[in-house]
Amino acid sequence: MAVSGGGDSVGLLRLLLELCPELGILLSVIHFNHELRGAESDADAEFVAGLAREHKLPLHSTSANVAQRAKETHLSIEAAARQLRYQYFAALLGEDLHKIATGHTLDDQAETVLLRLIRGTGMRGLRAIQPRLEFQDGEIIRPLLGMRRSELEQYLQGCGQPWRDDTTNRDPKFTRNRVRQLLLPLLERDFNPAIAENLAELAEIARGEEDYWENEISGWMGTVVHWNSRERHRPALVQPATGRQAGAELETCGSGVENASLDLGWLRAESLACQRRVIKAIGDSAGIPLEHKHVGAILRFADNQESSGKQLVLPRGWRVVHDGISLEFRVPVQEPVASDFEYCLSVPGEVTLSETGTLFQAVRILPGSSPPCGANPAHLFDPKHLSKELVVRNWRPGDRFWPAHTKSPKKIKELLQERHVAQPERRLWPVVLSGNDIVWVRGFRAPARLRAGEGQESLLIREVAIGEDNAD
Repeated sequence: MAVSGGGDSVGLLRLLLELCPELGILLSVIHFNHELRGAESDADAEFVAGLAREHKLPLHSTSANVAQRAKETHLSIEAAARQLRYQYFAALLGEDLHKIATGHTLDDQAETVLLRLIRGTGMRGLRAIQPRLEFQDGEIIRPLLGMRRSELEQYLQGCGQPWRDDTTNRDPKFTRNRVRQLLLPLLERDFNPAIAENLAELAEIARGEEDYWENEISGWMGTVVHWNSRERHRPALVQPATGRQAGAELETCGSGVENASLDLGWLRAESLACQRRVIKAIGDSAGIPLEHKHVGAILRFADNQESSGKQLVLPRGWRVVHDGISLEFRVPVQEPVASDFEYCLSVPGEVTLSETGTLFQAVRILPGSSPPCGANPAHLFDPKHLSKELVVRNWRPGDRFWPAHTKSPKKIKELLQERHVAQPERRLWPVVLSGNDIVWVRGFRAPARLRAGEGQESLLIREVAIGEDNAD
C-alpha cells in the first residue's frame, strides 16, 4: 500500500494491519518522495521507513524531482507529481505487487467533485476519484472513499498512532487547499452539513451512469460507427489524469488511426444524449480533443440538410464530411505537429485557424447597436486603442497579458498553469495582438484600459467553433 506519512495513508496502514489475518493478505509499504519540501520531505520518508520496520513490512521507496519534471513538461506541480507517482506504482505492479491501496477519503472525493464543477466538467469528470484503477499487471484501489478524514484521525488518536502533516496542504496558492479550507467548510456551515457526503454520492451516481454509457458505446463501435483501419478500438488501460481530463480514455490499439464513418439515419433517430456520446466517443478513439462546443457544432452540421457535400474543420487538422448518408471523420493529411501559427485579422474581418478548429472575428458595433447574440461584453474594445489590423497567433514564451481586475501584467504561461490548461492545448492557446501588445487571450477578460465605454462605438473580438455561424 502507498504511504505518504499523512493521516489518511497511515490510517489505512493501521486498518489493513488489523484486517490482515481476516483478509489473508501480505502487506508491503510504498513511499514516493516528491522532493518538494527539502528536509521535511526527507523526514516523511524516514517516518514511513520507521513504520515499515516497526511492523516488519517490506518497503518500496523512491524519489524524483517533481519540480524539475513540471518545468520540463509544462505541467502543474500537482499534475507532474501524480504522473511520476503513478508511473512508479505501475512499475511496482509489473514486478512484485498485485494491488496497491491508497488512502483517499470521502473528503478527497468531495473536494475533487467540487474542483471539477468549478473548472467545468461532464458526467465523466463527475466520477472524480475512481474506487479502482486497472493496469495491465494489477490494480490500484481506494478502500477509504466512504470514510471521512476526521474519522480516520480519531481512529489514529485512539490507538496512539502519530502521523505527519504536509505543510503544503495549508498553502492557499493551491486551489484544492482553498476548496478544502474555505469552500467546503462554508458549504457545510451555511448550506448543507451533509454536502461532502452528497458530493461523494454524486460521484458514485456518475460512475454508474458512465459504466452504462461505456457499455453502450462499445456496442456502437463497429455497428453504427465503422473504422477503415483493421485495428480494433477499445477502452484503454486507465492512466492517471494530468490536467482537466480524468478517468479512462479511449485509444486505438496500434498506431494506425483511420477514418471513421457514422450512420446519419441512426444518429438522427437517437436522443440528444446518445448523439453527444457517440460523437465524443469517436473523438476519444481518434484522439480529437472535442469540447462541448465542438460536439454541438458537429451535431448542428449533421442535422442541416444543406450541409451535404460540405465539411467541418475540427481540432488537430481533422475534418468531418457530410455526404447525406453518413458523417465521415477524416484523418489529417499529415501527422499533426504542434507548431507556431500566426494570422492577420482585419478590422472588421475574420480568419479561420485550422490549428484550433475555430474562427476569429473582429466585429464593429456602432453606437446604439446591440452586440451579436451570445457575445461576451468583456471582449468589447474601444477601436481607438487598437490597430487597423490585428494578429492572431499562439502564445509564445515570455508573452505577458494584463487581465481585467488584476494589479499588473502576468506571464501567459503562469495564467494557463493557474487554469490547469493541459498540453497540447496549452501549446496552441490563441492570443490576439494589436501592434506589440497582447489585447485578447482565450478565457480571460480584456484589459480594463482597452474596454469601450457604454454607448460608444466598440469592436468585438471573439472566437467561435467553425460551423457555428455557417456550414461551410
